[in-house]
Amino acid sequence: MIVKLKPDEIKIVTPDYWEEACKHLSKKDRVMRRLIPQFGEASLQSRGDAFVTLARSIVGQQISVKAAQTVWDRFILLTKKLTPANVLKMKVDDMRAAGLSARKVEYLVDLALHFDNGGVRVKDWESMSDEEIITELVAIRGIGRWTAEMLLIFHLLRPNILPLDDVGLINGISRNYFSGESVSRSEAREVAAPWAPYCSVATWYIWRSLDPVPVEY
Repeated sequence: MIVKLKPDEIKIVTPDYWEEACKHLSKKDRVMRRLIPQFGEASLQSRGDAFVTLARSIVGQQISVKAAQTVWDRFILLTKKLTPANVLKMKVDDMRAAGLSARKVEYLVDLALHFDNGGVRVKDWESMSDEEIITELVAIRGIGRWTAEMLLIFHLLRPNILPLDDVGLINGISRNYFSGESVSRSEAREVAAPWAPYCSVATWYIWRSLDPVPVEY
């Protein structure tokens, strides 16, 4: 992995497989061959914080990327540093005022509790399979398969995640492969078959085709 430090000293990690993935996708898929050159050297990035990635995914559930960013920006102003301990100190009224629903407040508090009491085995993830990590995470309230897959893509930089529950991915496949016609999960899976073992990378480019601003979690 390639590590970069931004001026604010947040560690940014990019996948070392990106170039190879782009070559593979361009060779195997005509749409990818067209999309990839449009975005230059931009790539998936991880900020290296599992709790923040999951919290951001919860905030982004069932709302647009733009709306999620607005709520997130308000939410992180409630504390100097977003940690499980600091979330547990937040007042519910302040979290609601930031734009979070009552249910998302409950989910964020439960997530913070799991991290604070050691219920999440972050140190073991490196040796665990994608499905093992998903199984562990979906046991936490508010975390379904989609949220766990966002962590696998954006935090662990796992290369072959295909989040079929993601509306943006399905819409992007519809637009790029089916001229805007509705697409079933099985059709999406069939389109994605040539992407393996780099479904995460292809998904990232599909998202970018809908919105040139990178999706981040």
